[in-house]
Amino acid sequence: MASEFDLIRRYFTRPVQRAVLGVGDDCALWSPAAGMMQAISTDMLVEGRHFLAGTDAQKLGRKSLAVNLSDLAAMGADPRYALLAIALPSADEKWVEAFARGFFALADRHGVELIGGDTTCGPLNISITVIGEVSQAHALRRDAAKAGDEVWLSGATGSAALALAHQEGRTRLAGRDFEACFARLDDPEPRIALGARLRGIARAAIDISDGLLADLGHIAERSDVCIDLFADRLPVADALRNCPDAALRLACIAAGGDDYELAFTAPVDEHAAIDRIGVELGLALTVIGGVISGEPDVILRDAGGNRVKLDRSGFDHFGA
Repeated sequence: MASEFDLIRRYFTRPVQRAVLGVGDDCALWSPAAGMMQAISTDMLVEGRHFLAGTDAQKLGRKSLAVNLSDLAAMGADPRYALLAIALPSADEKWVEAFARGFFALADRHGVELIGGDTTCGPLNISITVIGEVSQAHALRRDAAKAGDEVWLSGATGSAALALAHQEGRTRLAGRDFEACFARLDDPEPRIALGARLRGIARAAIDISDGLLADLGHIAERSDVCIDLFADRLPVADALRNCPDAALRLACIAAGGDDYELAFTAPVDEHAAIDRIGVELGLALTVIGGVISGEPDVILRDAGGNRVKLDRSGFDHFGA
C-alpha cells in the first residue's frame, strides 16, 4: 500500500513555475508581485455534507478547486497558488490519480500552482486554500455597495439545487434537463474572467455558493444597505422553466446553493460597460434589483411590489 509521501510524490508534486519553493518542504515560499495584495480563501468539502459518497473522483477533484477559485473571482483576484489538505479513508491510488487529474485540469487552465498541503487517513474530507493577487484599488469587497447601485447576476441560479431536489426525490429530471442540472452541480465554472473584467467597474461582489438571498445578505450586512430584488427579473434556466412546481422553482433560484455565479453591485453609469463585458465573455449578465438605503436586508418582491416570503434564504452548513 502506498504511503502518505508516496501519494504526494506521485500525484501532487510538480516542478514550481512561479513559486520559489513548492511541495516537499515544511512551508512553501513565494514572492508577491510588486504593488499587489494577496487574496486568500479556504473552503472545505465533507463527504455526506457537501457531496455524496461515491461521487466521481475526477469530478470531485475539479469541483473542489473550482469552488475555491470562485471566491477569488468574487474579489476580482487572479489565481496563483493552492494548498490541498485531504483526509482519505484508504490509500486508493486509482481514486487519488483520478482526483488529481480533475484537480490539475482546472489548475492548469487558470495557472494555479499546487505548492503544499497535507494528507492523512480519515473520513473523506477535502480542504483547499487558494491564493491570488489583486491591486488594492480594484479588490471587489463585500462592504463597498452603495445606495443607487444596480444589482447584477451572472448566468442563472437554481440548476444545481434542482439536481439535489432530484436526488432527494422532490422532483424528477430527465433528458437535457437532467444533464444540464447535474453538470451545474458536479462541474461548476468559477467566473474568474468575469471577476477580472469587473475590476474598477463593480463595487461589491460575492459568489453564489449558499443561495442568492443568503449570499447577497452578506453584502447587505457588510455594506449596511438594503438590497431590493425582483422575482420576475431573476434569470431562469431552461430546466427550471420546465419545472412544474412553481414553489420549488422559486426556492431553487432564490435560495439554492452550489451555483457559483457572481452577484455584484455597480453604479448605474457602468451599465453599458457591463453589458459589453457580458457580450465579450459570452455570458448573460442581468440586472435583478437595486441597492437602497435602509436596515441591512435582502427583499424579494413580486410583480406587484409585495415581499415574497420563502422558508429559507439559503444553505445552512449546520442545519438539518
